[in-house]
Amino acid sequence: MTIVAAAFVGHVAAFVDDLAWVYTIAIILYVLTSMVLAAGLRIPYNRWSDAILTFLRDVSEPCLRLFRRILPSFGGLDFSPIVAIIVVRLAGSLAARAIG
Repeated sequence: MTIVAAAFVGHVAAFVDDLAWVYTIAIILYVLTSMVLAAGLRIPYNRWSDAILTFLRDVSEPCLRLFRRILPSFGGLDFSPIVAIIVVRLAGSLAARAIG
């Protein structure tokens, strides 16, 4: 493998790991904003907050919905974000190691 190819593979592995981190941060932000909304602290009729909340919901909800189907119900507690973050970080780390 040439030096350029090895550097490219290293950059791709770092990108995959960074992408997993960004997705993890998106899930955390979605959970925090949904808690703020549940507390009733939303600014009404604000386009920026609505756009951000819609983006976070559209990005995070497919992954969280998968884990909500798998995990049993624990009353009012939702453990799907915790499991999703663990799985995303683990998958990102394993994929980065397999690539690089």
